[in-house]
Amino acid sequence: MRRTGPALLTALAAVTALATPAVADAAATTPAPGGCTGSAPVLCHFDVAPGTYRVTARIGGATEGRTTVTAETRRTVLAETPTAAGRQVVRTFTVNVREPEGEPTGVSGSPGLDLAFDGPAPLLAGLHVAPAPRTPQLLLIGDSTVCDQLGSPYTGWGQELPQYLRAGISVANYADSGESSQTYLDQPQLFPTVRPLIHRGDTVLIQLAHNDKQTTEADYRANLTTMIGAIRAEGGRPVLVTPIVRRWFNADGTLDNGTALLVNGLGVDLPAQIRLLAAEHDVPLVDLTALTRQRVEELGPDASKALYLTDEKRDNTHTSERGATEYAAMVRDALRDQHLLPGRLFR
Repeated sequence: MRRTGPALLTALAAVTALATPAVADAAATTPAPGGCTGSAPVLCHFDVAPGTYRVTARIGGATEGRTTVTAETRRTVLAETPTAAGRQVVRTFTVNVREPEGEPTGVSGSPGLDLAFDGPAPLLAGLHVAPAPRTPQLLLIGDSTVCDQLGSPYTGWGQELPQYLRAGISVANYADSGESSQTYLDQPQLFPTVRPLIHRGDTVLIQLAHNDKQTTEADYRANLTTMIGAIRAEGGRPVLVTPIVRRWFNADGTLDNGTALLVNGLGVDLPAQIRLLAAEHDVPLVDLTALTRQRVEELGPDASKALYLTDEKRDNTHTSERGATEYAAMVRDALRDQHLLPGRLFR
């Protein structure tokens, strides 16, 4: 456990005076043990069990501040928040704490809840953590383009999604690198683990295609159909998500080719099959293939490099932090516009 300095102990105690009803409820509980160290960033640790937690932070101080908050494995839970000198704001968000804390088949990370208050001028005046076990969940099933990536500069869009949602919903990202629709069903740490976690009313996003390079059309359809049926059997609502495009341009500046648009080695147009399945099974669809294609083509061959790891890693499949953030915003917009989550949950 990290040690807590006297100034931060005072700040932690002061958070109990927060005024809004939601904050007052959280502050009425006994603060979780733990502490914070440092100033840029401020690193905080709470020795809590896996579960869902509501975090209330008082941000700001005597000087101007610009504070960003990440949780666990580089999940952005609060976008950069400016505060004027002498002013403070209260922000509340929900964090899913699990083991492992990042990818389900990856390294364990540190037990408990870890938060980092960073940014150009981070200022933390108070902090409180309270259990929130009955919070609705937004569960993510996917591959490396979605997952909580351990190492920078790799960033999955699911890693950036929490910043767009208010407290009151928990983003539980069970995407995992290298998984196809079949391996996700087969791995004990993946769908067999996710299924019993689904509660009635939870929403489950499914984006699996990048690693279905040799999956037949029949098998691909059967695998996604199995997931849809199982999620519904648990009382959850499945949402199919077509995969983000690969940044693979034609000479004319378009992405109209199988590599970019995820047509696999057997000629199976995977996004097209997802669209068909959504219609056949009356499942909501987020057409991220179409949305990301439009954005990449709009930027063109040069500017679109910033969305991917083209320059850093010669990688035109995986996204940078900027790309993941933009693509997460597209998912947010689709969830909001299709009324798949209550409007009050969106930032």
